[in-house]
Amino acid sequence: MLPSAGLGGIAANDQFVVVGHRDFDDFQDMFSCLDAATGKTLWQLQYLAVDNLDYGQSPRSTPSIVDDRVILLGAMGDLHCVELASGKIQWKMNLKSRFGADADLPWGYCGSPLIVDDKVIVQTGGKEAALVALDIASGEVAWKTAGAAPSYGSLIVATLGNRRQIVGHDATTLGGWDAITGVRLWSITPEIEGDFNVPTPVVVDDKLLVATENNGTRLYQFQADGMIDPEPVMTNRKLTPDMSSPVVVGKRVFCVNRFLYCLDLSQDLKELSRQRDKTLGDYAAMIADNRHLLVVGNGELLLIDATDDDCPIIGRFTFSAEKIDAFSHPALVGDRLYLRSGASLTCWQLSSES
Repeated sequence: MLPSAGLGGIAANDQFVVVGHRDFDDFQDMFSCLDAATGKTLWQLQYLAVDNLDYGQSPRSTPSIVDDRVILLGAMGDLHCVELASGKIQWKMNLKSRFGADADLPWGYCGSPLIVDDKVIVQTGGKEAALVALDIASGEVAWKTAGAAPSYGSLIVATLGNRRQIVGHDATTLGGWDAITGVRLWSITPEIEGDFNVPTPVVVDDKLLVATENNGTRLYQFQADGMIDPEPVMTNRKLTPDMSSPVVVGKRVFCVNRFLYCLDLSQDLKELSRQRDKTLGDYAAMIADNRHLLVVGNGELLLIDATDDDCPIIGRFTFSAEKIDAFSHPALVGDRLYLRSGASLTCWQLSSES
């Protein structure tokens, strides 16, 4: 059991499991590192972090494990780089105070730290340093780029249009930044304002899939110089997730927004199926291979056949006795699935039949 429930995802490898939460009095952020095999607590990091955020004060982002370090980000902007085995702090900073961020973030910092080569990329909200690259070893600023307040989603890195770039949302636009220099390459302002920009974009071959609550699901292509074509090549106006990120299996797009949607990339994002289930709400985390989709619902796991046009549920497993919103993304390492349910963190061993 953890001292509290939490919103942030679980980070794991074959030795360690790292998760963020709050202390019993809700005054401090806490990050715990557990032995992956036994669940024994190896170390804890805690520090004072007080605010009045919507949906509680717990860290929202997923820790980023890179080699022998883990990068931790709290909802109030406290960023730590610590030794994974010991929890010893290598460097730390508060993004708000360090970069002069004055953006109004009622949900706090939500995007997970992005690792690009030997840099940690974070959105800070500072006008002159909206996007920042920090040296993993020292925490020193490698580059910074002016811009807008951060979104509530995570950034990705990919080579699109022959150019390696960081891609994601700020508060109001979709954008791409050069991965080496941080220079902004392109920007798209959506047709309809007001997206919270929570879902993470997905790379599909050499294209970019984006889904938001006001502007639906769109697939963009890129020019040879890395610039995006502003008009999407495919659009589906019915899949409008406000929190869930889409997952692509083959030529199919899956996403949960009260229903489990399946769209066909080979037919201009045509809807193949839409199914309701008692476990599905506004959000569900998903993990996939090339044939199956594992959906984390409210207290249950659903195993989906991703190769069938009807996308049938072929397996169901209850992991929580009570129906509880599972906002924390699970971690899958080998045949071990780490799931968070309220203040409980559980390791489930998947059978070969799954």
